[in-house]
Amino acid sequence: MDKKRPDGIREYDEPAGGWDALKAVAIALKREQIVAQGTRTLLKNNQPAGFDCPGCAWPDPKHTSAFEFCENGAKAVTWESTAKRVPPEFFAEHSVSQLWERPDHWLEGQGRLTHPIRYNAETDHYEAVEWDEAIADIATRLNALDHPGQAEFYTSGRASNEAAFLFQLFARGFGTNNFPDCSNMCHEPTSVGLPRSIGIGKGTVTLEDFDHCDFILSIGHNPGTNHPRMMTSLHAASRRGATIVVMNPFKERALQRFQAPQEPLEMATMTSTPIASTYFQVKVGGDAAALKGICKALVAMDREEVAEDGARVLDHDFIAGHTAGFEAFVRDLDAALWKDIVASSGLSRADLESVARAYARSSAAIVCYGMGITQHRTGTANVQQIANLLLLRGNMGRVGAGICPLRGHSNVQGNRTVGITELPSPALLEGIRRTFGFEPPANDGHSVVHAIAAMRDGASKAIICLGGNLAVAAPDPQACYTAFRNLDLAVSMATKLNRTHLLTGRRAGSATYILPVLGRSDADIQATGIQSITVEDSMSMVHASRGFLNPPSGELRSEPWIIRKLAQATLGDRVPVDWEALIGDYALIRDKIEGVFPDFAGYNARIRQPGGFQLVNSAAMRIWKTPTGKANFLLFDHLEEDLAAADHDVLRLASMRSHDQYNTTIYSLDDRYRGVFGRRDVLFLNERDMARLGFAEGDLVNVEAALAFARPDRIVRALTVVRYDLPDGCCGAYYPETQPLIALEHHDPDCLTPSYKSMPVRLRRAGPEDAARSTVVREGLVGRASNAAA
Repeated sequence: MDKKRPDGIREYDEPAGGWDALKAVAIALKREQIVAQGTRTLLKNNQPAGFDCPGCAWPDPKHTSAFEFCENGAKAVTWESTAKRVPPEFFAEHSVSQLWERPDHWLEGQGRLTHPIRYNAETDHYEAVEWDEAIADIATRLNALDHPGQAEFYTSGRASNEAAFLFQLFARGFGTNNFPDCSNMCHEPTSVGLPRSIGIGKGTVTLEDFDHCDFILSIGHNPGTNHPRMMTSLHAASRRGATIVVMNPFKERALQRFQAPQEPLEMATMTSTPIASTYFQVKVGGDAAALKGICKALVAMDREEVAEDGARVLDHDFIAGHTAGFEAFVRDLDAALWKDIVASSGLSRADLESVARAYARSSAAIVCYGMGITQHRTGTANVQQIANLLLLRGNMGRVGAGICPLRGHSNVQGNRTVGITELPSPALLEGIRRTFGFEPPANDGHSVVHAIAAMRDGASKAIICLGGNLAVAAPDPQACYTAFRNLDLAVSMATKLNRTHLLTGRRAGSATYILPVLGRSDADIQATGIQSITVEDSMSMVHASRGFLNPPSGELRSEPWIIRKLAQATLGDRVPVDWEALIGDYALIRDKIEGVFPDFAGYNARIRQPGGFQLVNSAAMRIWKTPTGKANFLLFDHLEEDLAAADHDVLRLASMRSHDQYNTTIYSLDDRYRGVFGRRDVLFLNERDMARLGFAEGDLVNVEAALAFARPDRIVRALTVVRYDLPDGCCGAYYPETQPLIALEHHDPDCLTPSYKSMPVRLRRAGPEDAARSTVVREGLVGRASNAAA
């Protein structure tokens, strides 16, 4: 008989999707008390006349079906459109100190915020405040700062194009480029790395390209949880015979087999479709080495294999006509030793050569990647190695081929397109001058890492948050909590309560506000009637979204409305913008976006087309907007992430999200595809490493950061060891519970993205006192010990 597994841990052998996905949707509807209304709402999700899902950024097909939502999209929609409410009476009953003791899952689960509220330090309670009073006080405090650079303007990826554009206009009119945003923490290596490679910081494929490719490399992502509608494309590609190669440390169920809820035959017969043709478990931090090995094998094949018609493995015509740096790239590959590639990647030479052969046989290839590639100290280099691989065979700028970064939030890419960037380009600055007639600041601003450090150290005194849960999403809560409590002013525009809102200022006279906003599914009615907003998906498609539900309260306001009021009160006549007109008709905001960004030409007319329109993608047209005028092969002059320890007891930890989680939002404490139910306090480890380190499944361990600059409090206590199939020397645990392990300094030096997916750690046996001090308990993440540490 097998040894009894820890409580809440059991085998789950079903495919991804299927009946359990439908059951999860039904549970979500019931949990949020919206069974009838929620069903109607879901039928408008991702429809041309409906609203865009507030979840992931996977695009909508041109020809939508009766329902265009997935399990986790349904959770996102029901979480937002819940019948539960958090009125002022809730805050009268619960002090901030009491709320701090509650799990994050509980905080968000209480429902939608209904009124603007302000923290009262004397009573330790949030209290209702009138909109005009709140706006006037926030403006007065912003104008009292010593200089504009003392304010931070944070943006969540769920903000619309219209809100994000007005937000950056407000901040630049105020005089700062401090725009920490969620992209800094996830896909900044794409935004920084790809322009150097191909001249644009976006993917080059469309949804239709998946219908024409015959090879897909899926590396460093988990689509079944983080962008489940992608499974429709992978499912179809697999069934028509495309080769799908997966490289990922964890065996993710959706990349193994999938039962499509929209396929009646599969559902009726309880069958499923295999997704991965082959599945390679690369070591955590070994992605660049694996990619380098595949490229090295391709170059060797090209030297040895010439077809009867003279065709070569590499596309030499494309390389000669469209690329620069090929010779140096080949020299670097030749210098890399196979024994080092194997050691760094965790994959054999035969494995990597087999991927190269499959790729060489293909006629059109797509490489998809997610945060398993980007959230590393070497994230920028990882992205560039993917581009190198595609350039070798000309798989860029043609049908069925290209690079496909899988962004998270539904408009994180759109936010960056319309100006949310701490590094303004000359074109952006000129567009603002041309359209609005004022001189925007040209200096570099703060990303998330810089913003948190500045707030912690007292250099920044105020923050305005356009959505999000920054203090929990960012690394280093030890620094984040101190940072927020050092502020003179913190303002959060939000739909629900989260832990960041409880980090109230400790300085005398400081002010903390929560301003309730409309969600995607809510009707947004302004002077000219109900408004549409727009979003950009991962494939540069821009389309309209229009909510229809009655808002949770008459006191809610749209994000553009709040930004307009703040801008008017703060800037006065300093910036020549007719804020009133823009908010009365969002089409006028889009006219101004078009004025600043010519790629949006015909914006309002084009979003009236079903499915919207695609922004110009230069690399997809083989126009390379790089200094060389070519697509560039870029070198990664070593094989793995630095900071590697020689100590064999040091493991590499990858943080991950559960299946019932979206970013910092935790819908429930289950992670069914990994066989975890009702808990999150686990550390995944393979049985070989368990035996080598002297642990058994069910043991409690403390996880300590193993870096030279790690502080004594970089520790997560009392996690339960759970056996899982993953490479030697690797382990995994849930985000954001593992955030205390990640220092602000532990980031990609090129783009400052934190290394959430590769953290050197040591394991120590935990004792009863560790369990008592743990910040990770069966009810989810709580703040007691973290608060004390901060």
